[in-house]
Amino acid sequence: QVQLTESGGGSVQPGGSLSLSCATSGIDFRINAMAWYRQAPGKQRELVAEITTDGRTNYADAVRGRATITRDNAKNTLQLKMNSLKPDDTAVYYCNIQIHYGQNYVLPFGNWGRGTQVTVSA
Repeated sequence: QVQLTESGGGSVQPGGSLSLSCATSGIDFRINAMAWYRQAPGKQRELVAEITTDGRTNYADAVRGRATITRDNAKNTLQLKMNSLKPDDTAVYYCNIQIHYGQNYVLPFGNWGRGTQVTVSA
């Protein structure tokens, strides 16, 4: 069974920072690109950041320069560090595999964890 467990979200003021973590099991972590996605209320899930099996990264325009995605292949975990947070970053953040790296692709189906809520407000 695929298990994706996100953690680290919370409520922060604009300009603040957060570090999100994703623990995985039931997937071939080492042979898959991975990604962080987010979904704001009333909007579709969107790609935030992605990372290849060997550490090459790509970021959405909205977060480029403010986010860093990393992976630990020994622990099958994924991280996302964000700073200079904006109210528009408010969303539920999810981790999952990325089957089409570099194509702004979001899987329209599949297994998703519960996500972790990030709220940025004054």
